[in-house]
Amino acid sequence: MTTPFDEDPPARPGWVTSRMASLRASFLTGIVVIAPVGLTVWLIWTVIGWVDGFVWPFVPDAYQPEALLNRFLGTRDPSDPDWINVNVRGVGVIVFLLFTLLVGWIAKGLIGRSLVRYAESLVERVPVVRSIYSGVKQIAETVFNQEDRSFEKACLVQYPRKGIWAVGFVSTTAKGEISRRAETGGRLMSVFVPTTPNPTSGFLLFFPEEDVIELDMTVEQAAKLVISAGLVYPNGEDPTKPPKK
Repeated sequence: MTTPFDEDPPARPGWVTSRMASLRASFLTGIVVIAPVGLTVWLIWTVIGWVDGFVWPFVPDAYQPEALLNRFLGTRDPSDPDWINVNVRGVGVIVFLLFTLLVGWIAKGLIGRSLVRYAESLVERVPVVRSIYSGVKQIAETVFNQEDRSFEKACLVQYPRKGIWAVGFVSTTAKGEISRRAETGGRLMSVFVPTTPNPTSGFLLFFPEEDVIELDMTVEQAAKLVISAGLVYPNGEDPTKPPKK
């Protein structure tokens, strides 16, 4: 317990304070370097394990990597003391990729297309299943479509009211009924305004072409700006020019 008459504790020397500040800066720098690498490795490792756990239950026990390895070494009975227990992570991913390639190759052929159409016609007759299947199919076709349907440009728009600016992505020019019924004299642009920090959700808005300001930054740079909530900021220079030395 201290009283007003106690002496003040001795101040730490200046070199101690500077040393603590240097250690703190080094620690934070290490976190910045390690965190992205560690999280990336952890995420990849987790996804590989998830795929393995999904694939291997469909593979007969005789063809599991552990059984094949022990059979190659001459051990066939799991109760044998020489039986080697191994966890070969990643082989399930290879099996999944090969199986997917095989299914895709078959589906591209005439017989495969006929089988797919016949299976889809059967699914369409089941009330609940057809709704789930059609929704999942639309999402898969949108995400994995091989055609080039990426965003064209990053842009600035005034949203949700004039005077407030938001970063958006120009997808295409509005067509059809949207373009005909909109009360505007010029072209109408389809702009996706993402949310922060999850850019996969957002709002599809239609702006007159004169209200859309195209940016010099790339779509990737604009996406980083949105995800980081403005912390990762492009330098404003022309991305097509080499960086200054």
